[in-house]
Amino acid sequence: MSTVRILHAIRSDGFAGVEQLVLRLAIAQADAGSTVHVIGGDPARMARPLADAGVRHTATADRAWAVAQAIHRHAGDADIVNSHMTAADVAASVALAGLRDAPPLVSTRHFARRRGRLAALPVGRVVASRISAEIAISEAVAAAIEGPSTVVHPGVPKRDAVDHAARHRTVLVAQRLEPEKRTRMAMEVFAASGVARDGWRLMIAGEGVERLLLETTAAELGLTDVVTFLGFRTDVPNLMDAAGLLLATAEFEHFGLTVLEAMASGLPVVASDAGGHRETLSNLDPRVLFPVDDIAGAARRLRELVSDSDGRHRLGDAERRRQQSAFSLDAQREATEAVYRRSMTLPGRR
Repeated sequence: MSTVRILHAIRSDGFAGVEQLVLRLAIAQADAGSTVHVIGGDPARMARPLADAGVRHTATADRAWAVAQAIHRHAGDADIVNSHMTAADVAASVALAGLRDAPPLVSTRHFARRRGRLAALPVGRVVASRISAEIAISEAVAAAIEGPSTVVHPGVPKRDAVDHAARHRTVLVAQRLEPEKRTRMAMEVFAASGVARDGWRLMIAGEGVERLLLETTAAELGLTDVVTFLGFRTDVPNLMDAAGLLLATAEFEHFGLTVLEAMASGLPVVASDAGGHRETLSNLDPRVLFPVDDIAGAARRLRELVSDSDGRHRLGDAERRRQQSAFSLDAQREATEAVYRRSMTLPGRR
């Protein structure tokens, strides 16, 4: 598969979890010998690292038509088109429908929900005849979407081990400050755990619409002196290498890339028992996963791990081993390319 020509398409000019996944996967594919071209995503965050890896990048406006035009221009140089999210699926389907010898289209599904509607027409019906195969980023996503898919978990780069003694007494929350992430709950968990009395602090990295509300919440919970709002950070891996625990309180994660990044760092995690967290963290330690919305249960698990330094260190080491064995970039690349190979050998495909 080393000579395959891959065209990734995103209808986005931002840089969130989907764009990060595409960036990492494209670079890994190029490093393995493929010719890779990415359409869409934030040029300020993606163009330089892609160029450094020998990956071509075409910036587009956040409009499906602009993405469709770019795909139409460049699909002739591709053996496979990999679209990401519904808008890109539609753009790719339209673009490839006008080509005589179109490459197969593989859609990666990033969210645990069915496709919506385009005007009065279900989007799934629009794209179904064009898509050769679908990839789901987690079992949770595969169970929720319409039709069959192949689960290919995201991977992250291998990280060097961190000396446990170098970690600080900080609980890190790294996420968008949006309602669905339940950052207020994370603050309530921290307050209820009482770990601040042992010298632990709460660090919150991220920005969003709840920032001012959360600062008020800190005062209400008596956390003003022990919580720090770090804002948007580009050095989250460094924060993870220095922290003592990661707290992830979202009601549902389609996969949970932040948790996986913490695992790569060997940073112990306490997370909600839902969605992708179950796939990454299950059976490592009974104190890792807490029932959704259970503030008292989450606080108890946080307190127990803070009080058990040896157990905390063992958990971090076990997480890191699991990430390297089950959620590596090489594993993601190989599983993705297996889907590509099957799609390219379907009848009528080149």
